[in-house]
Amino acid sequence: MAAVPETQVIVKRATDELEALFRDHHHRVISTAYRITGNLTDAEDVAQSVFLRLARGEVDLSGVQNMGAYLHRTAVNAALDLLRARRDSQFSTLEDAGELHSKNPSLSPDRMQHASETRDLLRRALARLHPRTAEMFVLRYIEEYDNRDIARMMKTSQAVVAVTLHRTRARLKKDLRGLMRGRI
Repeated sequence: MAAVPETQVIVKRATDELEALFRDHHHRVISTAYRITGNLTDAEDVAQSVFLRLARGEVDLSGVQNMGAYLHRTAVNAALDLLRARRDSQFSTLEDAGELHSKNPSLSPDRMQHASETRDLLRRALARLHPRTAEMFVLRYIEEYDNRDIARMMKTSQAVVAVTLHRTRARLKKDLRGLMRGRI
């Protein structure tokens, strides 16, 4: 029996590792992206781009100590990038309204429209933030991490996280008011 060339063994091992990463973390990446984008198709696009970058070897993973945390942050950043790229377009679709109604059938069509518009305004306001600031906001208020965990993940202090979040909330309030009035 002929020996298998070493490069084939290395490629097979890398493929197996990528498949295991995909199986173990795909759902979390999609869920994270969905909570930010509010759209399953966009969330799937984000997940595809995250795992495609890994498959292409575009990322040096040698320093990554916690792959789950790394993929989570990558999904957050990719979803925010997607929102920024679509900043001027509308996100609300009939499917979103139907999904919202199925989660809470007591909502009137007017309230569903208002909730959908509010989510859209928040996404547009988030897209205007500095990426690090938007990431902190998403980790705290969408992913529901506490300030200590965010500080650890982002390699900063809890005080910096607290101050950044306070300023971000104030800025988002102002931006949302402006967006609601059509000024931004």
